[in-house]
Amino acid sequence: MEHIYLDHAATTPVHPEVLKHMCEIEGEVFGNPSSVHAFGRKARKLVDTARLNIAKSIGAGEKEMIFTSGGTEADNLALIGVARANQDKGKHIIVSSQEHHAVLHTAEQLEKEGFHVTYLQVKEDGKIAVEDVSNALTNETILVSVMYVNNETGVVQPIKEIAAELENHQAYFHTDAVQAFGLIDIDVRELGVDMLTVSAHKINGPKGIGFLYANENVKLQSLQYGGEQERKRRAGTEDVARIAGFEKAVTLAIDEREQRIKTYEGFKQQFIARLREQEIDFQINGDQQSTIASIVNISFPKTNVEALLTNLDLDGIAASSGSACTAGSVEPSHVLTAMFGKGHECTTNSIRFSFGLANTAENINTAAQRVAKSVKRLSRL
Repeated sequence: MEHIYLDHAATTPVHPEVLKHMCEIEGEVFGNPSSVHAFGRKARKLVDTARLNIAKSIGAGEKEMIFTSGGTEADNLALIGVARANQDKGKHIIVSSQEHHAVLHTAEQLEKEGFHVTYLQVKEDGKIAVEDVSNALTNETILVSVMYVNNETGVVQPIKEIAAELENHQAYFHTDAVQAFGLIDIDVRELGVDMLTVSAHKINGPKGIGFLYANENVKLQSLQYGGEQERKRRAGTEDVARIAGFEKAVTLAIDEREQRIKTYEGFKQQFIARLREQEIDFQINGDQQSTIASIVNISFPKTNVEALLTNLDLDGIAASSGSACTAGSVEPSHVLTAMFGKGHECTTNSIRFSFGLANTAENINTAAQRVAKSVKRLSRL
């Protein structure tokens, strides 16, 4: 039986060119980038070149890039770093109620430290209302964090419009762009954000590496203590091979973006069409006119997400009930709960399917047939 991967929003397979490049670097460049001798300088050149090229991919300056261990650390650094460094201006923070847990749990920690957090509600279409952000602002607000693309529904949020509302306010604006990067053209200057998070393993790069873009005017407190790496904002010896692999993945993602969008959107529409042909009952969650190409979130009435995921796995289909960090949890999706309310059936019968390099037109057809088979079986039960 062919196992089919439809969970690219959780993580993606490493691109062969990325893997090859990393192996070459790991074998040839072992110097510490902070060392002044030739071995260190060779490593430093690779890190500096990668930093410059990755910065260019979002229209940022190289000095505004902070390499991290991934999206979670970058989100933590953005929220906690700004909150602690700017609490003299106020202790109010605004986040959306459908954020990734890397933001939500960090916000909860800041509440324990005495900060006041406003959690914005989400409309049934999966979007944050710009006016809700404006209405929540106070003179004490120092930070607003709204994700660019929701990791469960794929719905794109009005980031540029929110940034415009904050233009004359003291609050910094952070967006988790982990699901957006590579599929949406991002220029941080045009977008108007002060901070932006990206993770390599979502774009066919290695796990364990990401970045936080922080505008040079952002006052940020480091969360780690040690050396003076990353302009004293993130201590620790840089992982040269992973950084180089990240750069390669970014280059490929940018160069191939239009083709990837076309391909993934084709897979999504093909998958939905095959499900409809099977005459099963389902509905798509979120505004489908405002989603990225690679994600679709589908509710299957008369099913249970735990049983459905188990059946799909037995049938060789890898999908998810939400973000990867809550995979296996039987608790209702916090994203869909934010959209539809507690107790709504969609919160416990919805599956996220996400498409990427592991897919072909052939295995998409096969996957849809197997999904329909499992849904029919469980619906009868």
